[in-house]
Amino acid sequence: MTITIALNSECLLNLDLSPVQGAIAKLSPDQPFTDPDLSLQFEIDYPRDPSDPRELSEIPEIRLWFIRLDATYPWLPLLLDRKSGEFARYVAMLVPHEFHRTEGIQYNPEALEIFLMNKIFTLANLLQQHGVPSKSKLISLSQMLGYELDDGFFELLGIHA
Repeated sequence: MTITIALNSECLLNLDLSPVQGAIAKLSPDQPFTDPDLSLQFEIDYPRDPSDPRELSEIPEIRLWFIRLDATYPWLPLLLDRKSGEFARYVAMLVPHEFHRTEGIQYNPEALEIFLMNKIFTLANLLQQHGVPSKSKLISLSQMLGYELDDGFFELLGIHA
């Protein structure tokens, strides 16, 4: 089941998370962590001048909204629709990057590594609190960003399954 959350310029400019809060309120408390078929995507309606060459992730007001979203729901990347590119767009909202016509999005390597490690530590704790096996989820998340985490790293965190 994919849930599409509509965001307009008013909610973005006012840092209003109510569209997300409403969607999450409809879920059972453990569903975000246990339902493998659940995914989220955002439909962003933010009017721009046709001559504005920026991507949505380059607009400070939109990035600020996503920073607030991530601070409020740090587990949200677990739910983002990866096949549609929603996870990559979400990361672009939070990590400095550049767009290249031929190579696509290029994240700042150090910023991406800091972001990933923060997410891994946060999600490992959260999933453990909910009794959800986390190793495969965390490996998948890191692989989406081009990182391979070895078993020794997970042993440091006390994650074995």
